[in-house]
Amino acid sequence: MTDKTILRALRGEVLPTPPVWMMRQAGRYLPEYRATRAQAGDFLSLCYNPDLAAEVTLQPIRRFGFDAAILFADILLIAQALGADLWFAEGEGPRLSTVTDAAGVAALKPAGAIHDRLSPVYETVAILARELPRETTLIGFAGSPWTVASYMVAGRGTPDQGPAHGFKAADRAAFAALIDLLAEATVEYLSRQVQAGAEVVKLFDSWAGSLKGQDFDDFCVAPNRRIIAALKARHPGLPVIAFPREAGERYIGFARATGADCVALDNSVSPDWAAEKVQVDGCVQGNLDPRHMVTGGAALVHETRRVVEAFRGGPHIFNLGHGITPDADPENVRLMIETVRSAG
Repeated sequence: MTDKTILRALRGEVLPTPPVWMMRQAGRYLPEYRATRAQAGDFLSLCYNPDLAAEVTLQPIRRFGFDAAILFADILLIAQALGADLWFAEGEGPRLSTVTDAAGVAALKPAGAIHDRLSPVYETVAILARELPRETTLIGFAGSPWTVASYMVAGRGTPDQGPAHGFKAADRAAFAALIDLLAEATVEYLSRQVQAGAEVVKLFDSWAGSLKGQDFDDFCVAPNRRIIAALKARHPGLPVIAFPREAGERYIGFARATGADCVALDNSVSPDWAAEKVQVDGCVQGNLDPRHMVTGGAALVHETRRVVEAFRGGPHIFNLGHGITPDADPENVRLMIETVRSAG
């Protein structure tokens, strides 16, 4: 359906009421998600069970009527498909076997070898393409190469991506080879998601903000540009959302530099600044502070209206500036959506 509101915004249309969805909208803040995860047994089993992964993707659509559903998966599944060991420590997040030198990069599988491991993800997409309401846009996603590489090098999340910066400094060529492999694999992964029914794809560069200067150009802009160009060559007209989180001033011109149809914004930049500096190039997504999903009240309503008003002059998809947190109140989500839709 070309009249889906998110697709219209991604084509550059200025809508009286912005479409709305929410990063991590299928997640631990919902009791029905927690029940389904318990049924699956653990997080990775949930990711690789197409019926249950589709179920948790659909839960927030049933409850709230978001304008988009985003595939339930994890950005590190692609690292596992390339040969890394992956597990999740309860309450501590992901753990991986590490890739710390040229030999480690060479030992990874080629990009074309990922599909057997990731086939359940494609099946999840196909289920969602059949079962979502006709008006709801289906978003596929992947982590951008720098962000995925930072986990692969460190073996876990880190506050400053120090191990990845260390690898990059010690052997830039080997690190670049890892980024190149991840870029190629990401094209393969997202292309299969599109073939299975995804209408939009999003690239999450969650740790882009720790890259500075030439490193930002080489390891954030260039890989995202390469991925987007390859996807659009394979799938003409495919809309792509890019999220270089905490890019700050580097949000300016990011859409032009990468070919992205929409730039997602974190909440460290003000909506007024972003409307002037970033939205001039096309659609933006964001950027309510996720803490309002916890605290609610008049401040939630005020800040939601402020975001809508700031971006009213151009194409805009309403979202949070980062993923909703597990301690959020579902009733605050409902209030946010009602506020967005009444502010038009």
